[in-house]
Amino acid sequence: MDLVSLVVGLALLEYLVFGMLAGKARGEHGVEAPAIVGHPDFERKYRVHQNTLEQLVIFVPSILLFQLFWNPNLAALMGLVFIVGRILYYRGYVKDPAKRTLGFAVGFLAQAVLLLGTLLGASLAILG
Repeated sequence: MDLVSLVVGLALLEYLVFGMLAGKARGEHGVEAPAIVGHPDFERKYRVHQNTLEQLVIFVPSILLFQLFWNPNLAALMGLVFIVGRILYYRGYVKDPAKRTLGFAVGFLAQAVLLLGTLLGASLAILG
């Protein structure tokens, strides 16, 4: 549980950093709140931040539940894969949105393992 908690904390820290980078880009390019459009660099960083939030809704509960049914170390490893995937996604998307695919695929794979593992583990527990 401690290792998984650390990984969840790292994922949340990553989200916080993405938000700070979007905020910095907002200031650098003069995009005044509440506007979410105005300069491509800001828009890409903003979208990465928002997309990461969308992914965290699946990631956080999945990793916490997965560790209950399976191995917490495997859950933590999948969590680290997710975090690395989000970094690759950020780097690709900010450079050129068409280059986000690898990062998305890495993060999605980790999420799929965690979510499907949770569903399988819960199903097996119900069936006894």
